[in-house]
Amino acid sequence: MKTENNKGWFFVLPVLILVAFNALIPMMTVVNYSVQETFGDNVFFWQGLDWFEQILRSDRFHAALGRQFLFTFLILIIEIPLGIAIALAMPRKGFWVPVCLVTMALPMLIPWNVVGAMWNIFTLPDIGLLGYFFNHVLGIEYNMTQSPLAAWMTIVTMDVWHWTSLVVLLAYAGLVSIPDAYYQAAKIDGASNWSVFRYIQLPKMKNVLTIAILLRFMDSFNIYTEPFVLTGGGPGNSTTLLSIDLVKIALGQFDLGPAAAMSLIYFAITLLVSWLFYTLMTKDDLN
Repeated sequence: MKTENNKGWFFVLPVLILVAFNALIPMMTVVNYSVQETFGDNVFFWQGLDWFEQILRSDRFHAALGRQFLFTFLILIIEIPLGIAIALAMPRKGFWVPVCLVTMALPMLIPWNVVGAMWNIFTLPDIGLLGYFFNHVLGIEYNMTQSPLAAWMTIVTMDVWHWTSLVVLLAYAGLVSIPDAYYQAAKIDGASNWSVFRYIQLPKMKNVLTIAILLRFMDSFNIYTEPFVLTGGGPGNSTTLLSIDLVKIALGQFDLGPAAAMSLIYFAITLLVSWLFYTLMTKDDLN
């Protein structure tokens, strides 16, 4: 009878302690601010759950949350299918494999603030390549500082350019792990390309796609730097996502209590939706 060896946990324990320390101290501070009010001089007054009630009843919060969900929904329905399609088109053997992999990884190497600045310059109406092309070549009025639709199209396109590579690399890893015997059997049976994808490739990619969806959901739902650098939440509040609104309340208005309550609600929503995604995508594995 085999006995489990748990000595490996001793090597992981220092990392877990360090991560727990770095996570718990800020979390405790946020919880402390979320139930108190301060007017400076480090003097606090008990506020209870008033900030949470105020945030949950706020039309401003509901609008920002709606924009955040819309952005994340658009990102997932574009990047996941697009990433799978690109991974399927990439070669499995030969010289072009490392070339394709390095090319796909390049956008992810660029810092988030640099991505926002690049696209800001890229979309300027008169001197930006994209802005000039739309306005002066195609004759289509394009100015993301004045048009909410143009601003939304720009931030979504920017994120697709920046992060579809992650889905591609994960999907490609799942594809190359499929044994050739599956393809040989499908060829003998005369299976079509769609049948091969549906019954062989897609099921074998399920685990990596689960990771891809969770990562892209959490990252897009908590995105801040790129859209803030690109649009600043404008024009008006049309691209003010929940993350941007939270920073405005915390640092712009310096309302630490409401900001702390909003951040905890934000955190809870992220955890809940991530759990729902994971549960739905792994329910067949648990049966």
